[in-house]
Amino acid sequence: MASRKTQSKPKRSRPFQVADEIKSWVVEQGLQPGDRLPSEPEMIERFQMSKGTIREAMRLLQAQGLVATKTGPGGGSFVGEVSTERAHALLANFFYFKNVSIDDIYQVRVALEPENAASLAGRLSAQQLQELRGIMARYEAPAETAEEERAQHIDSLLFHAKLAEFADNAILGFMIGFLAEILTELTVYKRLYSKPNHELWREGRDHQVALLNALREDDPNQARSVMLEHMELARRLMEDQEAVVMKRFIAE
Repeated sequence: MASRKTQSKPKRSRPFQVADEIKSWVVEQGLQPGDRLPSEPEMIERFQMSKGTIREAMRLLQAQGLVATKTGPGGGSFVGEVSTERAHALLANFFYFKNVSIDDIYQVRVALEPENAASLAGRLSAQQLQELRGIMARYEAPAETAEEERAQHIDSLLFHAKLAEFADNAILGFMIGFLAEILTELTVYKRLYSKPNHELWREGRDHQVALLNALREDDPNQARSVMLEHMELARRLMEDQEAVVMKRFIAE
């Protein structure tokens, strides 16, 4: 029987390798966003690479948002920080040609959001709880028009994005925030929620009121249960509307 040849991964170019080395060095040194990086001559000396390779490696890191440059007095290269918005956009690009549905999104939300809610029970400050109540005040009364209905739905997604922002688990919070952003885009560009539904508004808001109580009273089991019910309600609503995600998540 003929042996199958294993395909080796293509070798990365030298600038990519140096970019990885620079990232590793930044972590080892404990540098933080805004800290100054060594000058170009120091980089050449430290990594024993040509000027052209160092410059290309720095351009790669700058394109990734990991290096920021400033000109003029006090200028130079500094450790950058990728914003959440930029990271969400990059992740959306990954799904650009994927066949993803609304149901796929809610399958993940149902798995993640109840656990985030449980982890936040008893851990939110008075100010954070007030921020959540402030968002809920935007849809204190049921919508009367399609535009109000969409606006209220976007605000309710902001409630979930804010919970994601409060998450102690950075990965959990990032993914929940990403999904809330996708659904916000869909609400705007696919014009979902065209008819006000007062019963669903009442059920959704009651869930959020119960969730706030569980968060304030340090009841993780109740917080998880309420959020799960809330997610299942939202999932059924989307299925009833037979909404399907477009291949392009981000308009721009």
